[in-house]
Order: sequence, then C-alpha cells, then structure tokens
Amino acid sequence: MNRYASKALYIPHIKACTMKKIAIFAKVHDPRCLGVAEELIAWLDAKGFCPLVEAHLARHLKCKYSVRSHDIPDQADLVVVLGGDGTLISVARLVGDRQVPILGVNLGSLGFLTEITLGEMYPALECCLLGDYEVSERMMLRASILRDDKEIEVHQVLNDVVINKGAMARIVDMETVVDDRYLTTFKADGLIISTPTGSTGYSLSANGPIIHPELDCLVITPICPHTLTNRPIVVASDARISITMQSQNEDIFLTLDGQVGVKLKYGDTIRIRRAEHRTKLVRSRSKDYFEVLRTKLKWGER
Repeated sequence: MNRYASKALYIPHIKACTMKKIAIFAKVHDPRCLGVAEELIAWLDAKGFCPLVEAHLARHLKCKYSVRSHDIPDQADLVVVLGGDGTLISVARLVGDRQVPILGVNLGSLGFLTEITLGEMYPALECCLLGDYEVSERMMLRASILRDDKEIEVHQVLNDVVINKGAMARIVDMETVVDDRYLTTFKADGLIISTPTGSTGYSLSANGPIIHPELDCLVITPICPHTLTNRPIVVASDARISITMQSQNEDIFLTLDGQVGVKLKYGDTIRIRRAEHRTKLVRSRSKDYFEVLRTKLKWGER
C-alpha cells in the first residue's frame, strides 16, 4: 500500500455516477502531494473513471493520463486540487469560466479555500461522484490593462488585483474612478482591489475588512497611504473601477492573485469589474467558514 494512503481509501463501490472525467492538479514539488495524487489516480482507474492528470504532474508521476492544463476545463466534470490555497487559486483562474466544481484538498495547514483534509478526501469525492455535494460560489474579477487607449492584457482573478511599488520606488499616485465618478487620487505604496474571497489575503494585512466569501462586493484597500484618512472602502459588486497611474516611477507592478505580474507605465489604466462567471468550490461538510476563520486567525487563543 502507498505510504500516503488514507484510512478512507477503501470505501464501497460507487453504484451510480453523475461525473466521469476527474481532473487532478497537485503541488508537484511536494512529495506528499505526488504520493496522494498517485494513489488517487489508481483509485479512480480501478473504479472505471477517467483521470485527467495535468501534464506537469503527469510527467512527475510518469502517468499515461496526461492532459494539457488548458485542455482540461472543456473535458472535466470535476477538478481535484491537492495542495494549498495558492495551487487552488491558479486552478480557479484556469477553469472558472467553465463552471467546473473544484474539490480542494489541503495537505498542510487548514486553508481558507482548500478546507477538505486528506482524511475527508475519499468520502467527499464519493459524494461528488454521486452528485451529492454543495458548492460555495465565489465571485471573480476581470482586470484589463489599457496602454495608449489599447487593451494590452486581460486577466481573471479569484482573490485580488494589486498595484505595488518596488522597494526603492517613491509613493505612487493612482487616480481612482468608480462608475465614472472620481473617488480620489491615492498616494500610497499601492492599492488592492479584492473580492470577498480575497479579503482574508493581502487586503487583510493592509487593514482591510473581512468579508464573507459568498457576499457580492469589491474592497478597495490602500497600502500604507500617505494620507492617514484614506481608509478601505467597500463598493457594490457591479461597480466598475478604473485606476490610472499618475506617477513617473518605473518600478510599479500589477499583481494578479499574487501569481501573475505585469510591469506598469505612466498613464496606464487598470479597469476592474466583476467577471461574468464564478468559481465553484466544493464545501466541506465537517466545517463551516466561521470555523475556518477562527482556526486560521487563531481567534479565542491567548
């Protein structure tokens, strides 16, 4: 038996299924994730399901079920992510517009997004395959970059869009407009536009509010503002936010979900609005969001 095998490995044979093709993503540099992925592939194969193993992971496992990551969204009925929140966020950007449910399995400390433990994985997976599961639908953002009035890049994000200066750069001036109405020109180290899901990420460390992830709204949080009265502000989910760079600094970057970076120039405009689709995360039946919040933020501890 694989040394990563969980006690929940041997479960009754699934009699009726609503899902057939199960995609698997994993943190490939973590030996434990690789071991669990190998076990999961064998489990699915033995029960007659079709594993779709992300190509990078398949190379590490020398697996025959390799599928290119960008081909997976159109084929998968369910996506299983083995790793932490960072791995799940990258997968959410990939499959979100296809509305494929994501089962996030955390193999480290409890995650805000990957809340299902290894011991819960097989029972949760069996329920999903039978169609007996609930999802938490998470709002996503569409962020586009305009340079010289031309849209040069478009990205979908789950957590946040961040404008940040380099370590040696001066304070950044960011003219911010909401629904074609001038809000202010933030003078700060940067600016965070987050979804409710992302409110417990970078925005929280910059004194932004915690927003329940199933609410619909956007949070604008300045990073170390020059004016202390510049505080985080929550706006409607259908708000259209436009931020124009007013500084000549050459060391300013746009970061998307903390994973994709784009260098910005003077006069660039970032337009942010709610994406048309949502990410569907399979819920854990053994814990709720507030329990995750208490555990992650260590509320009640001394």
